[in-house]
Order: sequence, then C-alpha cells, then structure tokens
Amino acid sequence: MSLKAIRLTIFGKVQGVGFRFYTQRKAQELNLTGWVKNQRDGSVYVEAEGEKQAVDTFIDWCNEGPSWAEVRLVQTQEIPLQGFDGFVVR
Repeated sequence: MSLKAIRLTIFGKVQGVGFRFYTQRKAQELNLTGWVKNQRDGSVYVEAEGEKQAVDTFIDWCNEGPSWAEVRLVQTQEIPLQGFDGFVVR
C-alpha cells in the first residue's frame, strides 16, 4: 500500500458554501485522515493523507468542490506523512 500526504490551498468561492463539511465527508468516504480549515484570505486549507489513489481522487474532487462552490485554483503540494487520526474541521 503506497501512502501519500498533501497540502492544498483552495481559492474561489469556497467559504460560506459548506466546503469544509463536504471536504470532510469526501475525505472520510475515501478513508483519508487530516484536517480542513478556512483561511483569513477567503481560501480553504487542507492537509490530508492516505492511499495514493484515494488522495488523487480527493484532489480531483477538491478542484470541483460541492456544486455551489466556485473553485478557481487549487495549489497542491506533497508533504511528509503526518500520522493524522481521523479527518476533522478546524
């Protein structure tokens, strides 16, 4: 099993649209661990890890977001594995 950890910063209309809730739900569905939070600049910040294929699926989902979000840009960076427990909204 190959694991992957990522850091995402998601820009666009991503606050006030349930983005964190749906991000958490999608991460849990994919058995990913990590966290998501709103940033002061209006972006959403995510750190997540899990099975490589599931992480890649999650990145694709974050580029769309829930239907009422408008994602303009997702900055993606691989990071070292963090050993998160569960996936939480911060």
